[in-house]
Amino acid sequence: MLRWVTQPQERYFASRDDLLSALIRDAYDDLATAIEQAVAAGSEAASPRARLHALAGSFRAWAVADPHRYLLIAGTPVPGYTAPPDTLLRARAALGPFMKVFVQGRPEPAMETLVGQLEAWAERDPAVAGWFAEHTGPWDPPPSAPSAASAASAAGRGTALAGAVLTWSQLHGSVSIEVSSQFSGMGHSPSTLLLASLDALADAFGLPPVQVGSQLWVRRRILAPWETPIGAGQQ
Repeated sequence: MLRWVTQPQERYFASRDDLLSALIRDAYDDLATAIEQAVAAGSEAASPRARLHALAGSFRAWAVADPHRYLLIAGTPVPGYTAPPDTLLRARAALGPFMKVFVQGRPEPAMETLVGQLEAWAERDPAVAGWFAEHTGPWDPPPSAPSAASAASAAGRGTALAGAVLTWSQLHGSVSIEVSSQFSGMGHSPSTLLLASLDALADAFGLPPVQVGSQLWVRRRILAPWETPIGAGQQ
């Protein structure tokens, strides 16, 4: 019997795996909440690129404030442990808001194969199609002989999925290196590197630059999370 104490509650678990599952669920839910708070704080009114910065900034701020919990869900798998299926839904809840950023994107030709693969994924997996619709709204599949408009709609779903997955890979790689202190001794700020990589991704999807008129919003919603020091949330 294992005990997990979280003030003001105590919870008991029959096994190590039950305890790990509870910790993983809790971490994913907190990460999703942090990202949803960025949405609720007004990022929907900003440009797609500014929303990308804000959502990614919230992701990074949560991770660097509590690196051990982040590495529990994004680090090396625990030997002999398999996470329960519902943790996938929790992971998707954290990633879902990024899809809306890219749904109107115009990806470069180099992205076409990936966009097509992820559109095909949504076509054959209803859960993926439902995940997309939950975060971007209803989607109407194109007819067998698609018009230009319906073809663009199909590309929008694949584009949104591709943008979200590529953003996740950028965040996962850069933030995991940062919270593991593997950037130590190098001459750059980890947040500067991640912002540069996200802007390159935004360029590849044709997201317009942040407008000058939104600079105050950008400073409040983007720069503050990006300046969070590692471990700031730990007691």
